[in-house]
Order: sequence, then structure tokens, then C-alpha cells
Amino acid sequence: MSISEEKIKHIANLAKLEFLQEELHQFTKIFDRIIDMVDQLNEVDTTGIPFTSHVVDSINIFRADVAMPGMDRKELMKNVPEKENGFIKVPAILNEGD
Repeated sequence: MSISEEKIKHIANLAKLEFLQEELHQFTKIFDRIIDMVDQLNEVDTTGIPFTSHVVDSINIFRADVAMPGMDRKELMKNVPEKENGFIKVPAILNEGD
């Protein structure tokens, strides 16, 4: 499997990244090598190998899930630089801020 510069441009656009043409060419080569390595891993026969999610046996110790009162809304809003209709207003990050 191979990756094209067009696909790299598309991924970069989704991530809101811009590359120079030289960088684009370099990233395409790097991603192509990564995809080749993953393809090589797909050739390994894993029949009979049990699924593992962690290589080390570990036990998570969770704290008790106890409801606690939140902050006072008026007190919280004192520190907010911009608010609208009782909510914290943040800059849009999708669709060029529209």
C-alpha cells in the first residue's frame, strides 16, 4: 500500500497544518515507510496467539465514585474572559472559525 502526496495534503488540512512542498515530499516518504512496516506486520501469522491488551499484569485501583458539589457558577464566571448566555465562550476551531 502506498500513500500519495494528495492524501498527506488532505490529512494535513484536517489537522490544520501547512507544509512546504519539500516537507510534503519528505512526509510522504516517511508515511509510506510506516505503512510498509505495518503491512509487514500484517504478514505475521498470529493464529493461536491470545489477545493481550497489556504486556504487564497490573490492577487498576480506582477511587470511590462520589458525587461532590461543583463550583458556584457566579464565582466561576468571574474568571472567564468571554461569556455568552451564561456559558463560557471559546473561539471556534472548525470551518475556519465560522
